[in-house]
Amino acid sequence: MTLKNEPRVNILGVGVSAISLDEAVRKTEEFLSGDTQGYICITGVHGIMEAQTDNELRRILNRSLLTTPDGMPTVWLGKAGGFKNMTRVYGPDYMLSICGRSHDRGYRHFLYGGKPGVAEELRAELMRRFPGIQIVGTFTPPFRPLNQQEEDELKSQLEDSRADILWCGLSTPKQERFMALYQNRLPIQLMVGVGAAFDLLSGNLSEAPDWMKNAGLQWLYRLIKEPRRLWRRYLGNNPRFAWLTFLQFSKLRTFSLN
Repeated sequence: MTLKNEPRVNILGVGVSAISLDEAVRKTEEFLSGDTQGYICITGVHGIMEAQTDNELRRILNRSLLTTPDGMPTVWLGKAGGFKNMTRVYGPDYMLSICGRSHDRGYRHFLYGGKPGVAEELRAELMRRFPGIQIVGTFTPPFRPLNQQEEDELKSQLEDSRADILWCGLSTPKQERFMALYQNRLPIQLMVGVGAAFDLLSGNLSEAPDWMKNAGLQWLYRLIKEPRRLWRRYLGNNPRFAWLTFLQFSKLRTFSLN
């Protein structure tokens, strides 16, 4: 299901929610006040480009409660499409905003993902930043799909913890597939895929300077920090993204949201 009256901008066939950070937080609180289940994707150029060759990922992104504009290129394209109030909804910023409201709202959080030890480090950092926050469980999954025993263990932990939000810190498209597969199989109301936020907020990765973020150059900062892992992603995806968006916005090619 999607949230009611939630506009999206079509970027290469992916419906990116035309919202600001404050609106994303408000819509999340609106959803948590109900009793249905769903997931939120936080998606930039990488996720959109993965969806060009992965129809199932595109469907997952388009069926989310929200698919937020994680990078500045998605914001610029949204503004070009007429959504003047659209701003970046960056995963770490969104997570901190929700956590900052959690003491008053009573939200209970579960951290799923990261390398061994990272979820525990993130839990300690969030508890330091937000005294009284309820981080009620962590789970470090294997790099393969969960087997039945692991799935049962996760389900048991979620039942015992009575968590409201599962923060999913896996890479794209792994986290999106996990959330879509398990949204109705686990006792959790909301799942949010925040990717590298686990490493960034726990201090295991350094943040780009604000000027690079605002200029849409965070990808360059990450490429300099992790060239072996990221060079294929950025040097392949970014030029192709620019070309395909030129084709779409010049109406030389159409991209369906279906």
